[in-house]
Amino acid sequence: MKPIHRAAIWAVLTLLMVPLLSGCAGYQIGSNTLYRPNIRSVHVPMFQSDSFRRNLGEQLTEAVCKQIEKVTPYKVVSSAQADTILNGRIIDVRKQVMAEDALDQPRNIEVNYVIQISWLDRQGQNLIRHAEIPLPDPMLNIGQEANFVPESGQSLATAQQELVRKLARQIVSQMEMPW
Repeated sequence: MKPIHRAAIWAVLTLLMVPLLSGCAGYQIGSNTLYRPNIRSVHVPMFQSDSFRRNLGEQLTEAVCKQIEKVTPYKVVSSAQADTILNGRIIDVRKQVMAEDALDQPRNIEVNYVIQISWLDRQGQNLIRHAEIPLPDPMLNIGQEANFVPESGQSLATAQQELVRKLARQIVSQMEMPW
């Protein structure tokens, strides 16, 4: 390359880089910027369940812990080592028939869970952003539903697994900092 072309290329690159670097001085890049930098660990006690269905609290707790480790920079640790505590309670579980066949056999069934969560730091400060509707501080209610069709081989167990995965994603998304 001729020296004139090399100098022109460097001049153009320099002109392009200066505005980019100076304009983005306050911005950060990456998914870790969605989460609080002063928090490194979370304790997730077993979610309580007001339902008579067995093992719902255990399934949801396991899914939430896996989602926290997968998506956030936080580590799930014991209570003594944790910066924060994420508590949860399943307060409502409903199953209703959405459609029946001619013999009154269920064709489409909907399962609904309502979860109440709170995420507190060691000083008892609420870390969850508030919902659109007024809720008692520091609790937040989260609802989710899943449908299943028994005729196609789906069962209540498969619907519950889908529902637990959706709820875990929704609960962990509440751990993001507000915009």
